[in-house]
Amino acid sequence: MSAGVLLVDDEPLIRAGLRAIIDSEADLSVLGEAADGAEVPGLVARLRPDVVLMDVRMPAVDGIRATTHLMSTVDSPPKVIVVTTFENDDYVYDALVAGASGFLLKRARPEEIVAAIRTVVTGESLLFPAAIRRLAAQHAPSGDGLASAGLTDREREVLRLMASGLSNVEIAGELYLGIQTVKTHVGNVLAKLGARDRTQAVIRAYDSGFVIPAG
Repeated sequence: MSAGVLLVDDEPLIRAGLRAIIDSEADLSVLGEAADGAEVPGLVARLRPDVVLMDVRMPAVDGIRATTHLMSTVDSPPKVIVVTTFENDDYVYDALVAGASGFLLKRARPEEIVAAIRTVVTGESLLFPAAIRRLAAQHAPSGDGLASAGLTDREREVLRLMASGLSNVEIAGELYLGIQTVKTHVGNVLAKLGARDRTQAVIRAYDSGFVIPAG
């Protein structure tokens, strides 16, 4: 696996630090940088990155608006990881709803940043599910809003385990299923929910009340 990354942050020092970390990995490379969300569409069209590291708060076009624009206007948009100072930032949840695949804290260690990029590229587990659950707890309604989605009992079980942060391998172990069978179930869940990736499926599960976050 190799992945090209676009860095979007209004602080040059942050971009420089991220570039040094990412470019030190043999399978990752920084393709370009932007200081504001307004620059993102043009750079994505030209550079075709696999992942965009997107600051959630920028002075002109913030990460939410930039992510929303990407998801609605770009064919096969890149994965977006929003970067924030505080994990309980409401902006983060809004960015996830807009289509981001996960988020990073600005204080994350270099190995966490690299792991996050690889996680969203493979798409087989959630990025920081515990923090996502805490954010979702502030927005979750009651009731099962996925009743009309046509999920089978097994698919509903798989979605609940996805929401708890389990990877495909971990779900396979939990349910005593083969990994390919789990991948098939995950694919069916995404298709029935109209979700681009597992993060969007989990957000949909929270927003509908299908999964009630603890605490």
